[in-house]
Amino acid sequence: MDLKQIQKIIKGDVAADNQTLADFSKDASIYKIRPQVVVFPKDAEDVKNLVKFVTKAKAAGENISLTARAAGTDMTGGPLSESIVVSMTRYMNHLKQIGPDFAVVQPGMFYRDFEKETLKHHLLLPSYPASREMCAVGGMVANNSGGELNLLYGKTENYVLELKMVLRDGEEYTFKPLNHKQLQEKMSADGVEGEVYNKLYNLIDKNYHALKAAKPNVSKNSAGYYLWNVYDRQTQIFDINKVIVGSQGTFGIITEIKFKLVKPKAREHLLVIMLNDIHKLPEITNHLLQFKPQSIESYDDHTFKVAIRLLPDVLARLRGNAIKLAISFLPELWMTLTGGIPKLVMLAEFSSDSDAESIEMARKAQDSLKEYKVRTKLVLAESDAQKYWVIRRESFNMLRHHVSGMRTAPFIDDFVVRPEVLAEFLPKLYTIMDKYHLLYTIAGHVGDGNFHIIPLMKVGDPHAADIIKKLGEEVYDLVLEYKGSLSGEHNDGLVRGPYLEKMYGEEIWELFLETKKIFDPEGIFNPGKKADASLDYAFGHLDFN
Repeated sequence: MDLKQIQKIIKGDVAADNQTLADFSKDASIYKIRPQVVVFPKDAEDVKNLVKFVTKAKAAGENISLTARAAGTDMTGGPLSESIVVSMTRYMNHLKQIGPDFAVVQPGMFYRDFEKETLKHHLLLPSYPASREMCAVGGMVANNSGGELNLLYGKTENYVLELKMVLRDGEEYTFKPLNHKQLQEKMSADGVEGEVYNKLYNLIDKNYHALKAAKPNVSKNSAGYYLWNVYDRQTQIFDINKVIVGSQGTFGIITEIKFKLVKPKAREHLLVIMLNDIHKLPEITNHLLQFKPQSIESYDDHTFKVAIRLLPDVLARLRGNAIKLAISFLPELWMTLTGGIPKLVMLAEFSSDSDAESIEMARKAQDSLKEYKVRTKLVLAESDAQKYWVIRRESFNMLRHHVSGMRTAPFIDDFVVRPEVLAEFLPKLYTIMDKYHLLYTIAGHVGDGNFHIIPLMKVGDPHAADIIKKLGEEVYDLVLEYKGSLSGEHNDGLVRGPYLEKMYGEEIWELFLETKKIFDPEGIFNPGKKADASLDYAFGHLDFN
């Protein structure tokens, strides 16, 4: 690969030093793949020139591709590549416009910075994930991220109004919902854009009923390409963004996003529920849903213990007086010393524009739980609630960086089933997990039936690959038995891509492969991810050394 030639065609930076390549060989997944070069484009023109360069090199027989990367918090290996990684956070990180209910932003802007600006206008992008302090908005679109507010607001797919993306011809196009007349105009256009609209419409229209039936019947899904969401025959609206969102950069490179924003509720109050018997979780979860919380989150005793052991790290993530914050953790420290740690902590948050109303909602839910004989605590001050949220949101990141001699192994980290089946599903899940004698943490969005199970595995364990394969297949089979999804919000990448045929069946899986070819017939955009991911390739790049 001619690095000097790449530098000549772009204004941004090109790096191939050992440290940069090592840094970009990893994300938050269980894989390690070393790229040949990392490019930091300055703007959309740089991206266009890169695509044209790679398309020409590919046509000449060179094995070359482009993989866009935002903040690198992906847990699936999605932004890893053996070729060219295109990193967006260095330069393409600007907020371009905030309107009365929308914002236009580049994909490399960190969500935490984006939110600071939108909140100045009392506006919010509510689909932020638990990694909200570390992730970038481009990754949220690429993975169709969701999080703790999904019960009330839904996922990122609901908030993308327009996208600008560079396709395989090296040109930037704007994608937005089209009515019938607008769609016909696009389909009759010459060039790559017209070809994409033509072929995609025909694929969806021909397989319309099969695709609608294939949509997972769960509250959230990030598995596969969302072809069932693109076209509505009744309204005649064709929204190509519905399949671009969640495509993990396998169709092109996104250069700009227009998000719909919401006005967040003015008052929020947290009800903390501590379970000593995890088997009560399904019943309590379904019971709480009738009180309309905006979120029901959870973390388990392993996560709780890690947080207490890493208390200085937790305090560093909280704002305020350090001594006062440390004192606020005295009840948790006492639980640790006396063995009174709950098996699971549930966080039910209630919101309203009225302080009195949100408190009343939380109190009614709290009073209703007396029959279950569980410990509850109504947290009225936002500052007091933050310690619970930091433990929930930062648990995976703390584990990644502070567990000596072991490493986090997210490979069954994002399945989702309907909440009403939890009473049957969870005991079967625990039976499977217990067979492997692993230490693992459980956190997640229990109100959606979406669980993040993170096993801890020994560094250098020669049995790691075998455990991952066997345990993963058992858990996935159980999820599919209950008609769930293998991914609620983290997406497919390398880790779940090889199982999409099992989840959807051969017919729909082949439509996924055809969709990839419609956008990217030469495989220049993030190849080997999602529908065309290989189990052998994934296991050949496990990082347990």
